[in-house]
Amino acid sequence: MKMLPDDRPGEPGIVFRLAVVGAVPLVLGLAFIGAAGWFSPHRLTQSTLMNTFQAVDGLHPGFRRNHAKGMCVTGWFESSGQAMHLSRATLFGPVRSPVIGRFALAGGMPYQNDAPAKVRSMALRIMPPDGAEWRMGINDIPVFPVRNVSEFNTFTLATRPDPRTGKPDPARMGAFVTTHPETAQAIALIKSRPITSGFANDTYNSLDSFLFVSPNGTTTPVRWAMVPEQARQQSEPRPDETHDGRDYLFTDLIAALARAPLRWHLMITPAEPGDPVADPALPWPSSRPQIDAGVLTLNAAESEDGGPCTNFTYDPLVLPSGITPSDDPIPAARSAAYARSLTLRSGEHKPPGAITPAMIRPGEKT
Repeated sequence: MKMLPDDRPGEPGIVFRLAVVGAVPLVLGLAFIGAAGWFSPHRLTQSTLMNTFQAVDGLHPGFRRNHAKGMCVTGWFESSGQAMHLSRATLFGPVRSPVIGRFALAGGMPYQNDAPAKVRSMALRIMPPDGAEWRMGINDIPVFPVRNVSEFNTFTLATRPDPRTGKPDPARMGAFVTTHPETAQAIALIKSRPITSGFANDTYNSLDSFLFVSPNGTTTPVRWAMVPEQARQQSEPRPDETHDGRDYLFTDLIAALARAPLRWHLMITPAEPGDPVADPALPWPSSRPQIDAGVLTLNAAESEDGGPCTNFTYDPLVLPSGITPSDDPIPAARSAAYARSLTLRSGEHKPPGAITPAMIRPGEKT
């Protein structure tokens, strides 16, 4: 193809167009970060959150600053076709999309002991054939404990250990909850949630709201959950689960994947008028109808020591055409914090994680 005069390398025309193209993601990024409240008089930034995580859980170079203890998984998502009227995203069509996922425990301690009530997470990178991606980090709690990132930062600092006891100061947490009644309500819901025996039979919720965009352009606020096909069993106390280095949640998951693939149904909940779309601390009524959008199948586990889920983030704003952010402020804040965490750990030496290759494939060198 013949080059037009203003398309020659170095000419003002192409330089201008390249500058405009390069500015688009920057402007979008600044818009999302601004929506999350980063540019505020209190200057709550990504670095502020990194410092907060360090104050609570210490510094662990090379690891994620939150959800630090984890393990990679791989598989695929296969659509049922039932969500195509809500979203034009190709992954809801008649396709099978590869998945790189990660199971983890909340908190910044990569060697923490597993325990039944610790918050568990499932992160997914769904990659349909058209090259689009849908990334998400979903958790086994019914609601987020706070409404926005400023409250999250204060709430997290309230959980930091007292140097004298090594445990959170009840007075500090009590003061926060007293002035944030919605957090008291959220904590009550979180504490009363069913606790299953492990990662494999747990339900993981989006907590945040997003907008599905239909083929004709109609937008619908939604939340979603990954609901397991595996039987839901209540957790039974294990006499040795408080011993140092206990990794039973992960070893149980490794064993389950070795026996057979594990499956979850992607259940979409469309909002109805009056549902709190912008407040992740408030639940939607459990009576809302749900749409079974497809099945997630996971069939292999890998250590993060060189595993496929290690060198990227599960940025919740990496969305395919057909899904967009809502006015829920948390995803934008998470996106910015994840990027900062990746930058920091990419420049650090990472020691072996708690879940080693030898735990997944006995006899493999670590």
